[in-house]
Amino acid sequence: MLVVSVKRPAYILIPFLTLAFGLWTLYHNGPRIIRDNGGFLSSVLSGQQGASSRTHNEVFSASTGDQRFFMIDFGDQQAINPNIIPHPVLENTWIVVAQLLPLPQSSRFAEIACNAVFDNGTLRCVNHAIALPIAPTFGDKCTGDVELLGLNKGPHDARVFYGPRIPYTIYGSNSAFACFGQWVQDFRTLTEWGYEAFGEDDFLQATELQRPPPWGVMEKNWFLFFDQNDQAYLHYDVAPKRVFAKVEANGGVGPDLAVLTASHDEKCMAKFMPTIGPELESIHQTTNSLLVTLCKRSDPSCVADDSNTFIFTIFQHKTYFNFHALYEPYLMLFEQTAPFKLYGISKKPFWISGRGQGIRRAQTEHSHLGQRDIEDEASVPREEMFYITSMSWRVKGQKYHGYIDDVLLVGFGIEDKQPAAIDVVVGDLLRGLGTC
Repeated sequence: MLVVSVKRPAYILIPFLTLAFGLWTLYHNGPRIIRDNGGFLSSVLSGQQGASSRTHNEVFSASTGDQRFFMIDFGDQQAINPNIIPHPVLENTWIVVAQLLPLPQSSRFAEIACNAVFDNGTLRCVNHAIALPIAPTFGDKCTGDVELLGLNKGPHDARVFYGPRIPYTIYGSNSAFACFGQWVQDFRTLTEWGYEAFGEDDFLQATELQRPPPWGVMEKNWFLFFDQNDQAYLHYDVAPKRVFAKVEANGGVGPDLAVLTASHDEKCMAKFMPTIGPELESIHQTTNSLLVTLCKRSDPSCVADDSNTFIFTIFQHKTYFNFHALYEPYLMLFEQTAPFKLYGISKKPFWISGRGQGIRRAQTEHSHLGQRDIEDEASVPREEMFYITSMSWRVKGQKYHGYIDDVLLVGFGIEDKQPAAIDVVVGDLLRGLGTC
């Protein structure tokens, strides 16, 4: 059993809280209109083949028979926003963590986890997924339009990932500095991990992370990155400008260091970053970071150094079409040495093979969820929402650093209903990279 068993305290259900989250999200993101650049949307809606090859970098699974993504099965529980890391001990086993969909009108939120193995093309829990023992946090900054969010209990939208030494989780919860902030904890303290040495700077307890001002009302999707000496930094924003700072063991941070490379970065972003339209489109970071050396592990002449090894992350261009969210994912690479200048940005987004068939596949592979939980096939839009949430190296024992011929696990949600992932050679994601 992977996850430490804990008894869930009984909470009073708070009416309308879940609705409040939805209303705030709509208020925050706004109804957006997607611009039909290059005719991509028109070709998708009309069912033309090859649309992704003209406007996207299509990537394929390294292991599935049809080269398409695979579903993640949490048994009789529904969860979204998946994270996958290799199990530290068991072979061909992964730890899967996701947000449990709460009961209607509930104020109680949880991240559930299980050990999972591949079974008939699906990554399936081998034990009942249980809640990570993450305690609720409290604050008094949820006022006005977000007042009801102060009643929240439990974590949101966790990211579980490896750093150079250990695994971490970062999650959203009530904050002392904003309505919702970001918290970090050594993931080993939340699981039955096995024996490993713990360091005093490893965030052994839940620690609220801070940021250079100004603060937003709802902070989310911050990620840790690590320099060549394994010093930790926090990256807060990728657009309209980068913001990042050195982080301390107590969650405190130094000044915004992005100003040191802003002139260089702005030129690169102006050249390669997706253009944002006037109708409240947005760009935001979405995954954790990893480190990649731009030569093959299989090549004897490949030697990792600062000139060929870069930190990378996935960010997304978010739009709306007929009040339906669309996310287009891009890769961003930056140097692993200060001042962490941008190295490159994808010239076009990547397209996960099988996108547009996710809910139909879920109906086939997860029939136990029932029609009330999955859209009817006839209503599934071809421009199906895939939201990237996490990435990790697939191989047991591989933590932060990889090479371009290594396989990456990319986790994502489908229409806020189904968790899924694809295992892809990381070099395929790097095709068409525009270098600064």
